[in-house]
Amino acid sequence: MRYLLTVAAITLVTLLSPATAAPLPEAADPLDSARWADMHKMVLDGAPVVFDHRVIVTAPVTAENPMQVPVTVDATALPGVQEVLVFADFNPILQILRFYPEGAPAYLGFRVKLQQSSPVRAAAKTADGVWHVGGTLVNTVGGGCTAPSANAGSKEWQQRLNEVAGRQWSEGPQLGRVRMRIVHPMDTGLVAGTPAFYLEEINFTDAAGKRLMRLQTYEPVSENPVFTLTRGSGTGPLDASGRDNNGNAFNVRIAP
Repeated sequence: MRYLLTVAAITLVTLLSPATAAPLPEAADPLDSARWADMHKMVLDGAPVVFDHRVIVTAPVTAENPMQVPVTVDATALPGVQEVLVFADFNPILQILRFYPEGAPAYLGFRVKLQQSSPVRAAAKTADGVWHVGGTLVNTVGGGCTAPSANAGSKEWQQRLNEVAGRQWSEGPQLGRVRMRIVHPMDTGLVAGTPAFYLEEINFTDAAGKRLMRLQTYEPVSENPVFTLTRGSGTGPLDASGRDNNGNAFNVRIAP
């Protein structure tokens, strides 16, 4: 009799429609943020989410300079990453940047502005539409998004706007690593009298024209941004091009 009841129960569950079956409980936010539910809805559009230890966000526990907080996102342990979105729960401008690792590993280092102590998260999207989320909590004195850029009173940055310095490592333990710095104020638009003025797209391609990574950057990326990526086993020159929200463009080649 017990066997018959078990079979009947299994059959009943099988026949239940997806709408009738109870959903699996969502895992609790490991950073216990009061804004996680808002982030899921506003930033990730309520799409399926899992908290995943393979998406690693590294940043200082305490950031002394809220305008230059170093962050590294490493999702190389997660296969099939199509897009990575980085955001901060308590920033007035939530999204920091997106990157698309088309021909390079899902790894990127950069610096951000934080308005107050906040979880900084990276959500890596895979082909099944699931966002795999990792993050870390950064404590800071705050004000990074509403303070004027360090060179706001200088005319030198206007003469050097979009000036690029870059380096590739072609040997040793840093083999395949690329670092690039761009002169740009990255104004958030939250300082009175200063409109938003920021880099909004950067592309990295190899000498054959194959795109390695595409970046979409937003106001909370730090002034004079520095980006670090790795091209894996690739060698040879690397081309970097991009533009800001006012249409100012750059195009440079970074030699090995």
